[in-house]
Amino acid sequence: MSTPDLTAAAGLVDLADSVVKAALAKLQAEGGPDANQVVAYDIAHAASAAATARVLLDYGAKGDAEAAITCAFAADMVHDLITRVAGRESLWDVAADVFDPARPALAAYRDPAFLASLASTEGPRHLDADMELVQDTFRSFAANVVAPHAEHVHRTNGDVPEEVIAGLAEIGAFGLSVPAEYGGFSEGGDSEYVAMVIATEELSRASLGIGGSLITRPEILTRALVKGGTEEQKLEWLPKLATAEVMAAVAVTEPDYGSDVAGLKVTATPAPGPDGSAGYVINGVKTWCTFAARANVLMLLARTDPDRSKSHRGLSLFIVPKPQGDGHGFQFTQDGITINGQHGKMEGRPIDTIGYRGMHSYEVALENWWVPADHLIGGEDGLGRGFYYQMEGFENGRLQTAARAIGVMQAAYAEALDYASNRKVFGSNIVEYQLTQAKLGRMAVLIQAARQSAYHVATLMAKGEGATEASMVKAYVCKAAEWVTREAMQIHGGMGYAEEFTVSRLFVDARVLSIFEGADETLCLKVIARRLVS
Repeated sequence: MSTPDLTAAAGLVDLADSVVKAALAKLQAEGGPDANQVVAYDIAHAASAAATARVLLDYGAKGDAEAAITCAFAADMVHDLITRVAGRESLWDVAADVFDPARPALAAYRDPAFLASLASTEGPRHLDADMELVQDTFRSFAANVVAPHAEHVHRTNGDVPEEVIAGLAEIGAFGLSVPAEYGGFSEGGDSEYVAMVIATEELSRASLGIGGSLITRPEILTRALVKGGTEEQKLEWLPKLATAEVMAAVAVTEPDYGSDVAGLKVTATPAPGPDGSAGYVINGVKTWCTFAARANVLMLLARTDPDRSKSHRGLSLFIVPKPQGDGHGFQFTQDGITINGQHGKMEGRPIDTIGYRGMHSYEVALENWWVPADHLIGGEDGLGRGFYYQMEGFENGRLQTAARAIGVMQAAYAEALDYASNRKVFGSNIVEYQLTQAKLGRMAVLIQAARQSAYHVATLMAKGEGATEASMVKAYVCKAAEWVTREAMQIHGGMGYAEEFTVSRLFVDARVLSIFEGADETLCLKVIARRLVS
């Protein structure tokens, strides 16, 4: 079996980078991503995988296990790149023999025996003492509080237990990004973003629906407020978000407009309140509004400038208070507030999903729903800037989604390894077969590569950088989660298809990850490929 050679791994990464660079130059010369969507999509994923491999080179220098994981991932990355390029060399502007120099390293590190040797090699994370404390705290909470509810909520399509919300508030989960001067725990620096990644992964290991996703929506609103909110708004809302006195949902997507945010139709029109105070009435329909029933406020993006030619520059962001409801839908009326002789109405229709249960998603219809003018984020200065404030939260939301995917993958790997170690087939435990070992080895490699990449992007975002990298890590990791959970289910055989085994929940939960927080195709074409060619 081959010995890990980081020089060979670095050569694979350099080769991949050169292939991607040539393809980007050709893509730019021939009209850009929109004119060549299939190639642009593949380039975005190839670039994301190559970036992950380059981050892993430093990790590989820290020990033997780390080096083995790095070499295996670099070979896996180039193999995937070969499959994307094969038969399309002219579209990538590379020679047919471009990958010939990589073949010795591919032979060494795609060797089934080499992969099989990594079946139970998760590799150390190399966290400092403070981050290990974060990991231990959230892992313990996830195991003791979230996990006992996970299967019941999934099978019954139940609500997030209040015990989970209260417990997360108690350990400070909702205040990780709230600046300390507003009652949170953020003091800037790398630790804030890395801690969020660690916390999200650990919660998602127990449950995506009632664990890892619960802290994302308050986080998005928090970052929008920190970026654009007035001082009064920060003092009003940030302490409440940090303690879960206020839980938030995000209302951006509309029935005809998902990732195409610039076309949104929901309107916010100036209108006086019952006492003559300034405010806005909101009309229209939002969809895929996750956690909308339980939430106390919606972070809602609406059109405040009727001139649609202004695109996203005519959008503003509002904090929209609402009563609490439950997961079976809701209908509220604004008593004491009338607009044109009518009470404001808000109605939420639940959207049933195959997984990701507990949070619940809704189609929310608003009719003359009035909000005070001071609920416009940024006040008068925030008019037309809602898209930018929202993106401040969404870019970190993509990093968090990658962390959620890592948690789901880690849980699936653990379930598969445990089942394989205890299930006998043809006289031997499944884990003793090379095919099973190779699958588990690739799982361990993908998970650690994704984790280290997420840590790296977190450090970039702490410096005000990393927006593109956050999209790239989200694109790569969420697709990887689909393979990991699929193979974990397959290792379980027929029992993997049974709801009584956790892996079936992990499989359906993983499928949503490439859809929300930026659909994979839109993310690759409109964000990653576009930024790379520019």
